[in-house]
Amino acid sequence: MLSSSTIQIVKSTAPVLAVKGEEITTHFYKTLFTNHPELLNIFNHANQKKGRQQTALANTIYAAATYIDQLEVLLPAVKQIAHKHRSLAVKPEHYPIVGDHLLKAIKAVLGDAATDEIIAAWGETYGVIADVFISVEKEMYEAAAQQTGGWEDFKKFEVVEKVEESELITSFYLKPSDGSTVPSFTPGQYITIRLSIPGEKNLFNRQYSLSDASNSEFFRISVKKELGDPTGAVSNYLHEHVDVGNTIEVTAPAGDFILNTNQDTPVYLISGGVGITPMLSMLKTLAKEQSARPTTFIHAARNGSIHAFKDEVRETINMMENGKKLYVYENPSDEDVRLGAFHEQGYITENIFKAMNIEKDALYYVCGPVPFMKFIISMLGKLGVAEENINYEFFGPSIDIKKEEEAVIK
Repeated sequence: MLSSSTIQIVKSTAPVLAVKGEEITTHFYKTLFTNHPELLNIFNHANQKKGRQQTALANTIYAAATYIDQLEVLLPAVKQIAHKHRSLAVKPEHYPIVGDHLLKAIKAVLGDAATDEIIAAWGETYGVIADVFISVEKEMYEAAAQQTGGWEDFKKFEVVEKVEESELITSFYLKPSDGSTVPSFTPGQYITIRLSIPGEKNLFNRQYSLSDASNSEFFRISVKKELGDPTGAVSNYLHEHVDVGNTIEVTAPAGDFILNTNQDTPVYLISGGVGITPMLSMLKTLAKEQSARPTTFIHAARNGSIHAFKDEVRETINMMENGKKLYVYENPSDEDVRLGAFHEQGYITENIFKAMNIEKDALYYVCGPVPFMKFIISMLGKLGVAEENINYEFFGPSIDIKKEEEAVIK
């Protein structure tokens, strides 16, 4: 337990952290990777280049300073981050290294303002928070390893099938190289894949949603090709160079953006672009379990050529007692119009939701590009849907969509 004086000192630093947080975390990562380049095999290089990791860590530090006397407030965020850590094989021995460099970064950026008393208080605080993460992650590692077909860290999987789902999205079917079964997972979860790219010094880790219902034979991930985006190195490499018969490393399923299949509350699955992948897993799971739960599948795409899984969704909906779908195309082609491939043109709007008579007490799951999620979440709130009924998934370092939205508004 932290002393009252330590808590007061840490809480007193919150205002300066709100201003200097990203400067501190930028300095932190620069020195961390200089002194421990082996950690580049764990972190997502693209998120570093975009500044996402720096922002996420700055937000986490600020939250710790603000709620250090109410750790229960931080627990949901801790669990979400711990899922990512377990999926990336972050281990207890990494925490002292991170703590040492974080304290040095605080001192380097704040200078004389970071007194010995402040650094000591933050050192004590970091130790408590690190212990919480280590404890939570230990339970997650054990659960991942002890389940049927489970394992702890990375395991070799073979690509057994590669299917082009649209002009941009391709699915990869993965089976364990040792012939074992795959563990079950909850719809909405993801796996981390790790691979080496010729000419690159470090390994690359990326997290992809599982896009099919759980089964004992294979995992399926469905990957968008990032045309012209250098930060999409892994996705593009998968599309262009990974074929049937190739091997990649995989961690066991993780993530807390999940559908509770024991409920009968109406559910809306709302996606944009490649955000369709976890929603498809949820939809197919409900169909597989012959759920009578009212389910509405809403998807936004630019047009039919890049809209993946049209047939699979249609076939799945047809299996369901209370399933329906709605497609919104931003810029449909003449062929899309001729085939009647979509229901609405343009963007998902408040009027579309009103026309559907959406239920305020239903559960909503949202996944897609950040601007898309911001808009949908804000709109649902305006229509009277409670915050606790809205669930969303963002791939990359954790962000608070609502805070991001408020920052844009301000």
